[in-house]
Amino acid sequence: MAAHSQTISDLLRRRYGEEQPIEAARCNEAVEAMLSHRSVRAYLPDRVPDDLLHLAIASAQSAPTSSSLQAWSVVAVEDAERRARLEELASPNPQIVSAPLFLVWIADLSRLRTISKAHGHTGDGLDYLETFLVGTIDAALAAQNALVAFESLGLGTCYIGGIRNHPAEVGKVLGLPPETFAVFGMTVGYPDPAMATKAKPRLAQSFVLHRERYQVADNADDFGGYDDTMRAFQSNQGMAVRGWTKAVAGRIGDTAALKGRHLLSDIVRRMGFKIK
Repeated sequence: MAAHSQTISDLLRRRYGEEQPIEAARCNEAVEAMLSHRSVRAYLPDRVPDDLLHLAIASAQSAPTSSSLQAWSVVAVEDAERRARLEELASPNPQIVSAPLFLVWIADLSRLRTISKAHGHTGDGLDYLETFLVGTIDAALAAQNALVAFESLGLGTCYIGGIRNHPAEVGKVLGLPPETFAVFGMTVGYPDPAMATKAKPRLAQSFVLHRERYQVADNADDFGGYDDTMRAFQSNQGMAVRGWTKAVAGRIGDTAALKGRHLLSDIVRRMGFKIK
């Protein structure tokens, strides 16, 4: 128990960049697996075995789903040329090419429309923002379950939000029908031990855990300690040393920073979604 508690304490320190006053005795292997998460961008060429893929998808299907609609699908891409094309559309994310498996997680209302029509309904309930959100949330919940499963099985992963840079073109590459939308991608493979990365520190819980009512941070100076933690991490990992607040400001600073995604509302409507 002492060795296990020490492992959890180490994981918590790495996750926050400093010692944490969190009771470790109540932790278990599931929590340990989640605390150990790190994005992997360098992979060995070894193929992901089918049995591990199927176990991960079973885990994904075990995630909660709104009203049991199961409004998601996933496309597993192993073909090198197709991965290369998807990398062009989601650039710059070269790990899509180096990873042996690329999963594209889909908000899928197409299947529900078919079922509704088969039962003599119009499916008008699919035409609203609420149901589009259901599809994207279902996909996110399922994907996170799969990620934890993959990582517990010794594989590495990395989410790829850049798959939304050109959603219509991604839809053509994957043969997506109307009312389906690629929410994000996920690279999967065995991590290259020569390119090991560390867990990226997160904000202190005081910034994200609110009791009873939301507590607003007074100003950006409140994040100074976390900026220092992130600068130390970035330096250690050979990354550009910018801290956190500067990187965040740049990521959302203007329309250009969205890399074309400011047009998503118009694009998803052209892909068949009504979104009233």
